[in-house]
Amino acid sequence: MNCTVAELRIMFSPGRVQLVQEEVFPGGPRVMVTGATGLLGRAVCREFQTSGWSVVGTGYRRARPRLLRCDLTDEDSVRGLLHEYQPDVIIHCAAERRPDVVERHTEAAVNLNVHATSTLAKEAAACGTLFIYISTDYVFDGRNPPYGEDDSPNPLNVYGRSKLEGERETFRHCSGAVVLRVPVLFGEVESVTESAVTSLWLKVESAESCTLDHCQQRFPTDARDVATVCRKLAERARQDPSIRGVFHFSGKEQMTKYEMAVSIAQAFNLPSNHLIPLTEQVAGSAPRPINSQLNCSRLELLNLSVEPRPFTIAISDCLWPFTPDKRWRQTVFH
Repeated sequence: MNCTVAELRIMFSPGRVQLVQEEVFPGGPRVMVTGATGLLGRAVCREFQTSGWSVVGTGYRRARPRLLRCDLTDEDSVRGLLHEYQPDVIIHCAAERRPDVVERHTEAAVNLNVHATSTLAKEAAACGTLFIYISTDYVFDGRNPPYGEDDSPNPLNVYGRSKLEGERETFRHCSGAVVLRVPVLFGEVESVTESAVTSLWLKVESAESCTLDHCQQRFPTDARDVATVCRKLAERARQDPSIRGVFHFSGKEQMTKYEMAVSIAQAFNLPSNHLIPLTEQVAGSAPRPINSQLNCSRLELLNLSVEPRPFTIAISDCLWPFTPDKRWRQTVFH
């Protein structure tokens, strides 16, 4: 049955759920994407839309036209929204993902990363909806990589613990759910500061000397590739109930922040001699795993993975709108 957003014009809780703009959604399987204003959420919405799904995205503080404004920490609002829209699949991208922010604002982060996840999983089970929860490689301590889906988590910081608790709440309420763990993401950004990877552009294009971490091994991953994996998981899981549990997806190139910055400089033919490698963790920051590489063989064996885009090509594609030629800025994705 076709559905329009106009049919969802309901205030489930004053100021908590609000229709931003009337929009018609075509027929087809329905997916709801939380955190649709964020880097991954935008990529997921676009991936499902181009594949013929009926998509509705939710946001809150950054909600914009064509999205539903919803406070995911308000249980009544979430319950009303899901029962009204009745999605076939929920992709839960919304999270506080900045480890240092989570350390400083733990209560708010836990409300979103754990309690909101618990509510969504509970309501997804009640509605018979497939629930896909986006988690992180930071559930591991980084001492014995690579990590498979069955390896024991041991997060080093509050962010990792909150996401691990979100995983547990997911399976406690929704045994048929899917958890997809991913590492640090980058992609088409509205501002280079939106991702820890694209934010390196500010260091690269500056002529001032600066230090960059050259200790923690990262596996930068394109959000567009993650979005494709989400779609493939959703399509397969709707047909095959054995597609459940934990999956890993990651880029394959191992790089420190310093090495990423040097690669960005090379991609744009810019100097990198002002970039200085730092081999000690910055004091006062949340502890992070040295190497939390993910073993992604489960997805690959089920033919649900994608070949990650090479970092240099993908990062060039994401950053060219921010080059000094102002004409490029006019076409930046938003």
